[in-house]
Amino acid sequence: MGGVAGMIYSAVPVVVFVLANSLWGLTAAIWCALGSAVVITIVRLLRKESLQPAVSGFFGVAIAAFIAYRTGTAKGFFLFGIWQSLVYGGVLVLSVLLRWPLVGVFWNFINGAGTRWRKDRRSVRDYDIATLALAAVFAARFVVQRWLYEEDLTGWLAVAKISMGFPLFALALLVIVWAVRRSDKRLAEAIAAERRTEAEIEADLRARYGETPAQERG
Repeated sequence: MGGVAGMIYSAVPVVVFVLANSLWGLTAAIWCALGSAVVITIVRLLRKESLQPAVSGFFGVAIAAFIAYRTGTAKGFFLFGIWQSLVYGGVLVLSVLLRWPLVGVFWNFINGAGTRWRKDRRSVRDYDIATLALAAVFAARFVVQRWLYEEDLTGWLAVAKISMGFPLFALALLVIVWAVRRSDKRLAEAIAAERRTEAEIEADLRARYGETPAQERG
């Protein structure tokens, strides 16, 4: 997710936009925000950081700037992020209802563990909780920032966007780590138990038929 550096990178265009808007107006603010996004993208590329966050961050700012230009208001800069939070939260809740909680899906995909976790009901339940915790973060962002948008509080919108970004996600991350550790531990124990069972069956067969490893090699 970019860590502390990613948090700073995402906050800079927002701060630049609000400050430039208060000093020079909307048009200057749009160009300043875009300029800061370009500079950040170049810096990340020169530092050989992951290309995907750099590009997606730039296009995110570009879309926000375009909406602000089309609406003719500074608060329009935040409109894309507000509805993006609603969509993300809705998708997360839907994944829980479908019994494919996205936290479990993504973690086990990245970890190369496949779908074995779905056979463990407690793992599915823990990943449900983690996914809903993440959904709650997006829901809180949408509710608060939507209200600030309706009240035309552009400055507070910037504050809310930054303060409800990484800090809130960090709280959800604690729940995600809890779920991942519990699930991984249970799956590891299940795999170990299966291996012990297979070893016991093999030992029983060898005892029954009088086979030994040396005889098998012969």
